[in-house]
Amino acid sequence: MIDEFARLQTGLTEVWPALTLRSREATARTNIVVHSLSNPPAHLAPVLPAYEERFLCLVLGLLRTPGSRVVYVTSQPVLPRVVDYWFGLMPDLDAAEARQRLILVSPVDGTFQPLSAKLLSRPRLLERIRSHVVDPPLAVVVPFVMSDLEVQLAVTLGIPIYGSHPALSALGSKSGARRLFREESIPHAVGEDNVHTRSDLVNAIRLIREQRSSVAEVIVKLDAGFSGFGNALIKLGGIDDAGLDAAVLKMELEDPSVSSEEFLALLEEGGGVVEERIGGDDYRSPSVQLRASPTGEVEVLSTHDQILGGPNGLTFRGSRFPADPEYAIEITGHALQLGCRLAREGAIGRFAIDFVTVRNRDGPWRSYAIEINLRCGGTTATYFALQALTDAAYDPDSAQLTCDGQAKHYVASDHLAGPDYRDLTPDDLLDFVDAGALGWDRERHTGVAFHMISSLAVAGFVGATAIGNTPEEAQATYDNAKQLLDTATVR
Repeated sequence: MIDEFARLQTGLTEVWPALTLRSREATARTNIVVHSLSNPPAHLAPVLPAYEERFLCLVLGLLRTPGSRVVYVTSQPVLPRVVDYWFGLMPDLDAAEARQRLILVSPVDGTFQPLSAKLLSRPRLLERIRSHVVDPPLAVVVPFVMSDLEVQLAVTLGIPIYGSHPALSALGSKSGARRLFREESIPHAVGEDNVHTRSDLVNAIRLIREQRSSVAEVIVKLDAGFSGFGNALIKLGGIDDAGLDAAVLKMELEDPSVSSEEFLALLEEGGGVVEERIGGDDYRSPSVQLRASPTGEVEVLSTHDQILGGPNGLTFRGSRFPADPEYAIEITGHALQLGCRLAREGAIGRFAIDFVTVRNRDGPWRSYAIEINLRCGGTTATYFALQALTDAAYDPDSAQLTCDGQAKHYVASDHLAGPDYRDLTPDDLLDFVDAGALGWDRERHTGVAFHMISSLAVAGFVGATAIGNTPEEAQATYDNAKQLLDTATVR
C-alpha cells in the first residue's frame, strides 16, 4: 500500500502545474472533493453532513477553469437550492454550463463514520466516481484531512491525493509541533511535550515553574485535539508544589462533555503537552495559512486573527482576515520558515501555523508559535469563499488580499448561532437571500456568503463569511446578518 501510494504521488508532481487554481486555460482536469473527517468527535454527529458541504465555495474557483470537472462527494445529498445559491454568487460563471461539470455523488449514508470509510465500503460507488474522471492523469483527490482511510481511498481509485502521507501527522501533533519550534528556533511557550500520565503533568508543571516562577495558568493539550477541543486549563495561583496533584484533578475542560477522568485517560492513550498560558494586557491569536506543492514550493496564502470562545477562551469560533498588520509580517516569516521545514519533510497540501501574540500597555507585540495544523482548518473554507467571490490576490509582503486595488476584509464563523435558530430551515435562510435582505453586492464584491446551511434546523447554527472593504464594514455586515436571523426567530 505504501509503495503504491508513493507511485501515485509521484504522478501528482508531474501534472501539478495543470491542477493549480491559477490555471485559466482550458484543461480536462478533474478534482474529486472528499471533505471527510477522520475520527470525528461525537458532538459533531448531527452536523457531520453540513461540515462536508464547507468546500462548495471551492467548487466555484475550480469550475472557472474551462473544461475542468469537479466530483463533489457528501454523505447525504446536497440540497439543489444550496448549490444554486453558490452558483448565483458568481456572475462571471455560466451556471448552466458549469453545472454540467459539477457531479454530486452521495452514498445517502447518515451513519456516524468518516465519509472516506463510507466510500471504501461501496465498490460500485467508487467505480461511479472513477467513471466521471475526464482524463485520469489530470485527476486529483482533494481531502480535508489525511489519514490511512484517505491513503486507501486514493490507492483504490488509482488517483493521487493533494495531501501528506499520514506518517507525517506526528509533525502536526502538539508534541511534534513543539519539537519543530525548538529545532527551528521559533519563539514558543515554555512547556513540556510527550506528557502521558497525571504524574507526568505534575512533574512538567514543576519544570515550567523553574523557568517561569510567576506562571499562573498552564494549558494541557491532547496531541490529537483540534479547534480547542482536547484542551484543559489548570490554575496555579496560590498553589505550592505539594498541591499540584490536586490542582490537576481540578482542571477546567474546554469540552464540557468530557470528565477529568476521561480526559486523563485520553492523555495516557495518545499523549499531549502542557505549557504556560501566555498572557498580556492585549491578547490575540493569529494564524498563518500556507500550502506546499508536490514539487516542494511553499506559498503563504493568508493571515487571520482567530476569534476564540468556549469556557476558557481556548475554542476556535471564527476568524478575521487579515491579521493585524502590526504583527502579521513577523508571524508570516516564522510560519514560512516552518512551512519550508515541513515541505522538506515531505508535507503536501494546506496547513496552518497558530500563534499567540501579546503586549503589555504600550510595549511591542510578542508572538509565540503554539500549534501546527497539518491539514485544512476552520479558515480554509472561508478563505476559499473570499477568493472565489472577489477573485482577489494575496500579497504576502503586505499581508493583504486585494481586488482591483481594493483591500478586502472579512469576519467569518462556522458557528453563527442563536437560541431559536433551529426554527429555521435552509429554505428560510435562502428566502432571505432571494429577498435581498442578506445579499451579495456584485459590483463592490461585498456582502455575506453562507456555508453549512443544512446545519440550521439540525443544530441551530450556520456558517457565514461577511466580506467588506474595511474591517468595520465586514464586522457590520456580519452583525447585520446575525440581527436579521435573530429577529426572524423571535417568537
